[in-house]
Amino acid sequence: MAPWYRRFLPLACLLRVAGAPAAEAPLPPMPPVTAKDSLLIVAPHPDDESLCCAGLIHLARQAGARVAIVWITSGDGNRWDAMLIDHALFPRANFYRQLAGVRDDEARVAARSLAVDADSIYFLGYPDRGVLRLMRDYYQAPTAWRSHFTGARSVIYPDAFEPGAPYTGEQLAQNFSAILDRVRPTLVFAPSVRDTHEDHRGAGLLAARVLAGRGELGELRYWIVHGGNGWPAGGFEPQAPQTIAPRGAGLKWQELRLPDDSVQVKMRAISAHRSQIRMMGHTMRRFVRSTELYAIAPANSPAPSHR
Repeated sequence: MAPWYRRFLPLACLLRVAGAPAAEAPLPPMPPVTAKDSLLIVAPHPDDESLCCAGLIHLARQAGARVAIVWITSGDGNRWDAMLIDHALFPRANFYRQLAGVRDDEARVAARSLAVDADSIYFLGYPDRGVLRLMRDYYQAPTAWRSHFTGARSVIYPDAFEPGAPYTGEQLAQNFSAILDRVRPTLVFAPSVRDTHEDHRGAGLLAARVLAGRGELGELRYWIVHGGNGWPAGGFEPQAPQTIAPRGAGLKWQELRLPDDSVQVKMRAISAHRSQIRMMGHTMRRFVRSTELYAIAPANSPAPSHR
């Protein structure tokens, strides 16, 4: 006779299976990008383009697609970085402006590592930590928004898309629409309006409203970087797939699988942002995964009005 425990093994296995949590359904694959496509990556700050989309950009360029990147701000509101430049607890305005130059240069290096053409990158130069306020409270304001960091009320960087443009949401939307006219994208990848960072929500709002006003909302795909506390979980896990962020629950996500060479290129692009790696390297490396996730923008995304 078989030992007593063997008689109970089948029942134990059944009970274990019955009590186990249901496996998550696999995400649908993102349709492949082809040479006929033109992609526009909308980045609130230098480094976001690499965190969200470096794998996508690499695959798109390999396929012969055109890729352009537009940075809404130059990241000139990071106090910790400015403190390192100024060697002071309360950095002066000119050091925040110097920081913008450092971060723009890092973005150029990252773009080159992703084979993005130099004439396909655009810096708008709007205020860091002010994008959502421009879109909500300063859209048609009689007085332009004043940056708490640089003290500026207009675009102050000479290599920006429109130097001197006032810090208003309406002007930002006009600049973004002009970029769309130049790039003529078939797909636009922008941060989700559910992202916890105000600049990311503002950039997503900008993309959704301008595209909706042009009747081109179907081109919009969302990504998330600030997706909730503890996300992405773990550390540097390049062989692991990316997971849906808590803030992205319920969106129609698609999965882009990255070959090993694309994962390596993504790591190089992220590493190009040396000022940020110095401060947040552990967190940034969490985005180096074997997949990237993009969500189809809902049909009821924000309307063209500014309120």
